[in-house]
Amino acid sequence: MNHEHAHQHLAATDPRLAALIARSLRYNVKPVQSLRPFDALAESIAYQQLSGKAAATIFGRVRALYPRQKYLDPKKILATPNDSFRAAGLSRSKIAALKDLAAKTIDGTVPSARAIAQMSDEEIIVRLTEVRGIGRWTVEMLLLFDLGRPDVWPVDDYGVRKGFAKIFGRRKLPTPKQLMKFGEKWRPYRSMAAWYFWRALDVPDTTNRFD
Repeated sequence: MNHEHAHQHLAATDPRLAALIARSLRYNVKPVQSLRPFDALAESIAYQQLSGKAAATIFGRVRALYPRQKYLDPKKILATPNDSFRAAGLSRSKIAALKDLAAKTIDGTVPSARAIAQMSDEEIIVRLTEVRGIGRWTVEMLLLFDLGRPDVWPVDDYGVRKGFAKIFGRRKLPTPKQLMKFGEKWRPYRSMAAWYFWRALDVPDTTNRFD
């Protein structure tokens, strides 16, 4: 993605968005080098519905079950007793999701990093949401932050909807369907648009500044 061109494109669509971009932390997403889809999704499962600190502690305990291993091994995940994962802090539903992820990585349902690089966003979403506990939003976050895809538009994300409403002075949050329509003007850089709507939430409602 040409960041400068993308910023110009978004800023030209509305002066309120242009002001937000001008005063916000600059979009700085870059694709993760040597991404392993299995590890990234395993971490996503651990983090679901938890604060970042609590999730990081639990996932750290899961990683500690396999000392001196840089990456998680799907076969070892499947062989690990559920009680070990429970002791690390994973819920029963997350254990089931993690083991399904491992099984679907082994059977090829979850593509390799090399295969994912050749797939469209929607193809990736269709494949990865076959895994238990992995929904569209989780895959969209993988596409946006790990793969650095430029045109991801997470219309179900509360933060994006709230940031949009704040910048455009709307009392009610847009529905996902409405946000999908609004987002058309920001193609092919909707990932960047989402980033700036998240940034908008960092701004106190009592001020017009976007730091």
